[in-house]
Amino acid sequence: MRVAVTGAAGQLGRALVDQLGSRAVWSGGRGELDIRDGAAVASLVARVHPDVVINAAAFNDVDGAEADPGSALAANAVGPAHLARACRERGALLVHISTDYEFDGARHEPYREEDCARPLSSYGVSKLAGSQLIAAAGGAHLIVRTSGVFGAGGSRIKGGSFVERILARARSGQPLRVVADQVFSPTYAPDLASALLALVDRGARGLLHVTNSGFCSWHELAVAALEVAGIHAHVEAIRTEDLHAPARRPAYSVLSNERAHSLGLPPLRPWRDALAAFLDGLPAR
Repeated sequence: MRVAVTGAAGQLGRALVDQLGSRAVWSGGRGELDIRDGAAVASLVARVHPDVVINAAAFNDVDGAEADPGSALAANAVGPAHLARACRERGALLVHISTDYEFDGARHEPYREEDCARPLSSYGVSKLAGSQLIAAAGGAHLIVRTSGVFGAGGSRIKGGSFVERILARARSGQPLRVVADQVFSPTYAPDLASALLALVDRGARGLLHVTNSGFCSWHELAVAALEVAGIHAHVEAIRTEDLHAPARRPAYSVLSNERAHSLGLPPLRPWRDALAAFLDGLPAR
């Protein structure tokens, strides 16, 4: 299987390239391929001849998308549409990553794939548009919604993944204030990468949800990260409205993984175990 990975500099992209090994016939970040450029996308797919293209590229600045929705749509909708058309023309499978932020959080039980998507933010709208454009392109595709991805290679603009930012702030003695009223399923990038490759091997198509097992609030994740890291620091639990963030976020966005399990994908390990694995792999401080 010949696989091309876009967004290879990010958390998920790095994990995919590591696990693919020689099967990764091409990988790169935005500097190597701007997926917003349809001609460049078509040229690369024609030149590389991949069996599978995994799109881990995205505009992930949720609040930034409110100020610049055009950039979010270009990266999260137009770019994936270019990939979908190029893959269709070359007979390749497109694997695309979407988000729990496609939902409005009004439910209090895990969202299934068939539940109506009602994004609250420009970011969520852009991701939903990307999923819809991929499906409309008519080629072979697998769209995987996931949630709260953490791992090595987090956004440099943000200062790393949420977990890394919490540890850094705690070590520097900065106050920690984290929302306790947004519930989701933290997902470890290497676990997600393994699941994606397993689903491809099983011939999965369409729309699936994949996250680590269990759920928590961002406050609970922050407290758990500090505990596992052995750092003693107080984390103030606050409400979403206390942040005055530009983008609205779903209060509850836990995803049901039952459909993926029905295809033979074993449940991913509990998020606390994945968190411990991630922290164990960080350089000693």
